[in-house]
Amino acid sequence: MASDAASAAPAPEARIVHHVFFWLKRPGSTADRDQLVAGLRALAKIPVIRSVQIGVPASTEQREVVDASFDVSELMVFDNVADQKVYQDHPIHQDFIAKCGHLWRKVIVYDMLTI
Repeated sequence: MASDAASAAPAPEARIVHHVFFWLKRPGSTADRDQLVAGLRALAKIPVIRSVQIGVPASTEQREVVDASFDVSELMVFDNVADQKVYQDHPIHQDFIAKCGHLWRKVIVYDMLTI
């Protein structure tokens, strides 16, 4: 029987999943939301990104464990930690922060290693 540590070890094809949640300074502003989404879409041009999904809260059942308080979210997948660092430092990402950073009041990032 595999130990808990072995069962939680990264798989050989492990990826980095980068999930970011944004809360806008002006939550009701469609223009701000659209500008942020356009900025996020531009990030897809960074070559190390394997996949990207951009979205807004879904109209799913309200339950105690569901947090739909964010305005926009993006989910990206990278091959490894080094590629995620390339993304962080990439000029397109830095340009996104410079052009869109004024739109959000809060950002939370969840980075996960797939197992």
